[in-house]
Amino acid sequence: MRSTDLTPLLRATVGFDRMMNMLDTATRTDEGALSYPPYNIEKTGEDDYRIVMAVAGFGEDELDITVKENSLAVTGKKDKPEDEAGSYLYRGIATRAFERRFDLADHIRVTGARIENGLLFIDLVREVPEAMKPRSIKIESRPASGRKVLEGKAA
Repeated sequence: MRSTDLTPLLRATVGFDRMMNMLDTATRTDEGALSYPPYNIEKTGEDDYRIVMAVAGFGEDELDITVKENSLAVTGKKDKPEDEAGSYLYRGIATRAFERRFDLADHIRVTGARIENGLLFIDLVREVPEAMKPRSIKIESRPASGRKVLEGKAA
């Protein structure tokens, strides 16, 4: 797999360094290492999202969800190892330990999580601060000469 050069995009953008780093990392990732456990990312509203992970065989006490800065980590670890001497004819339900990480955009907050029918649902919402919302900027006119007028006198 060849690497993609993102330098031209970096020359034309300001403040998107983190996003470009994520794109660069994503192009280098081995897909085989990221297949367990399977998951979906859903958009459930204008500013609402949901991550759904298949965690069959794990209980609430064997899963951990941690948010640090702009990263969400979901880890699963069985408290006690399964009995290897069991009478399995076929064992297709994986219960191996895992860690799945998600990079979160700015202003994304995890609002809750629940397990239902072997699926872990993690709800997220985008909360843009008032200072970051679009606002109108007043356009001021200046004298034709381009000089600023101070108290009725040209500067």
